[in-house]
Amino acid sequence: MTLKSFMNDAISPWMKNEGPEADIVISSRIRLARNLGSVPFPIIASGEQLKGITNQVEKNFPGSSKEKFGKLSFLQMSDLNDNEKRILVEKHLVSPNLMNKSENRAVLLSENESLSVMVNEEDHFRIQCLFSGFQLEEGLAYANVMDDWMEEKFDFAFDERRGYLTSCPTNVGTGLRSSVMMHLPALVMTKQLNRILPAINQLGLVVRGIYGEGSEALGNLYQISNQTTLGASEQDIVKDLRSVVSQLIEHERAAREQLWNQSQNKLEDRLFRSYGILSYSRSMESKEAMQRLSDVRLGIDMGIIEDVKGSILNELMVMTQPGFLQQYAGESLKPEQRDQRRASLIRERLKLEEQEEDHDGGGE
Repeated sequence: MTLKSFMNDAISPWMKNEGPEADIVISSRIRLARNLGSVPFPIIASGEQLKGITNQVEKNFPGSSKEKFGKLSFLQMSDLNDNEKRILVEKHLVSPNLMNKSENRAVLLSENESLSVMVNEEDHFRIQCLFSGFQLEEGLAYANVMDDWMEEKFDFAFDERRGYLTSCPTNVGTGLRSSVMMHLPALVMTKQLNRILPAINQLGLVVRGIYGEGSEALGNLYQISNQTTLGASEQDIVKDLRSVVSQLIEHERAAREQLWNQSQNKLEDRLFRSYGILSYSRSMESKEAMQRLSDVRLGIDMGIIEDVKGSILNELMVMTQPGFLQQYAGESLKPEQRDQRRASLIRERLKLEEQEEDHDGGGE
């Protein structure tokens, strides 16, 4: 399999860098937590009760279609091998929690992978929508279509005063978690982010790493999410997050301008040095790859590095993870072998970019 054909099969639409403000906002995600009123929450439900829920989902949705989603696929987590489950996590389609508790767990996936519904994760259902760039309202509208469709089939646990009831008290109310993945390298380089993050927390938002709660902020990528879901409408929650993210975008742009005006040579040296290391390295750990890719992406977005697509960070931050590397290699790899494969794949990806540029240029 060539890298190009592998990429076409492997990457989701949200990785293609086509949404609004995509130079800074990598993706927007909406998640709705829902539970059945007639069955205990997953944390205390019996195996038979959880199995009954996955059976109902399998009976009602796979093969069915909505105009927005296309046909839905149903995957029992216990039918997948460890690497297949890991790839779903790396593509942000399921959580690590669902991967680790496979029995009587499942996921519904839309054809374009913008919609996934985790079954029997922390809640009975977690409806999740992923969009490229800054598209929170579009994601909410998309998720609500699935929410309404599921409500035609299931009786959700709902309290007139508290709203939707959920396993975790912080999700009670709307059950909505809205979040954006942001690339903030200039705020990190200018050491402004450490001052800004506490202020974000005081506004009722939370900042996490790229795989959510407990994960590390690799490659200057940060998830900004609402923390409170009770006492506000879905629209107000999304509006508040949009307001804060819009300010962060302005701060990041100002920091990039500051870097350019005050230390142009130093900045260019760092970005081209990372590009050179990515182009010629024979072994690279995941953490260094993410940092170098962040530098190259900053160079592309600032017009310093030309002839490389901005989507390269989105693609490679997924494709250089352990699950994808092993899928591409077609075999299980030890950590040292993965480091070598990671470096090789990045070199191939950059080479592919050069070939496409030469081809495009030759046609003019």
